Amino acid sequence: METIKLIQNNKVIKNAIIVLLGTVLLTISAKVKIPFYPVPMTMQTFVVIFLGMCFGYKLGLATVVLYLIEGIVGMPVFSNSPEKGVGMIYFTGPTMGYLLGFIIAVYTAGKFNFNKNYILNFIKIVFSVLPIYLLGLIWLGILIGWDKPIFELGAKPFLLAELLKVFLLVAISTKIGLFKKFI
Repeated sequence: METIKLIQNNKVIKNAIIVLLGTVLLTISAKVKIPFYPVPMTMQTFVVIFLGMCFGYKLGLATVVLYLIEGIVGMPVFSNSPEKGVGMIYFTGPTMGYLLGFIIAVYTAGKFNFNKNYILNFIKIVFSVLPIYLLGLIWLGILIGWDKPIFELGAKPFLLAELLKVFLLVAISTKIGLFKKFI
């Protein structure tokens, strides 16, 4: 019995460390940005999908939710924080839809099994990224008005860079199994 409890405790500690390291990686990816209006381009979508692919849906989801909680309580983890505010004020700004889309994206990427089929992996990754943009555009429309060019502001400038990120994820998708063995 003692051995089983020790193993379970070690797994909890290991998972907690993995989740915390994931939030650090997400924070770093938020700070690597190219300024656009009204939403900056960052490496976050890459990292969100990567975390889902590597951590699986449970740990990936825990990582993204903890990251969002960190930002909501005021830690400067989001892309333009602390310059443009922190906490709920920043969270409910133009990027909220994209941030909420991270939850669905990491879950989706975590549920998929990635194999040696690059075309199928490409489709799975694109499908995983879609909720980020869908929720982002919906929230942007609600926030700034549907009479504005929502797609041109919130998606179009990022599509080429997003495609590059998807191709990078596809390139490493066949190697994810090696990384998953350590988690």
